[in-house]
Amino acid sequence: MNIMVGYNGGEVGERALKLARDYALLTNAFVHVITSMEGGDSEKPSDIVQAEKDLEFARKFMEDAGVKFLAHQSVRGLSPGEDIVLYAKENDIDHIFVGIKKKSRTQKMILGSTARFVILKAHCAVTSIK
Repeated sequence: MNIMVGYNGGEVGERALKLARDYALLTNAFVHVITSMEGGDSEKPSDIVQAEKDLEFARKFMEDAGVKFLAHQSVRGLSPGEDIVLYAKENDIDHIFVGIKKKSRTQKMILGSTARFVILKAHCAVTSIK
């Protein structure tokens, strides 16, 4: 079984990571930890550095638990939601874990929601956590 965490650090991301770790330990699943960034002018150098620090935390977290995993930063010019859904299809992911950050209605209309996109478009089960 292959599972995936759309991981972007922070408190909510860490909860999604923990849930995926626990699920992987129960099912002996392989975990794909993915941080998706659009790339180009939309990313600041400090965002890229922070994303790598967050992924390093995720790597250590999974290693310490003895979980088989792959952790990497994806930059393909897609929105994070599109990237996560596409990655899941390309890698035969059976289950996706995503964190949900609370946003106002206006923020959702303007910025959209990565988790919402993944929940609606993924070909497999999606578990969200807030």
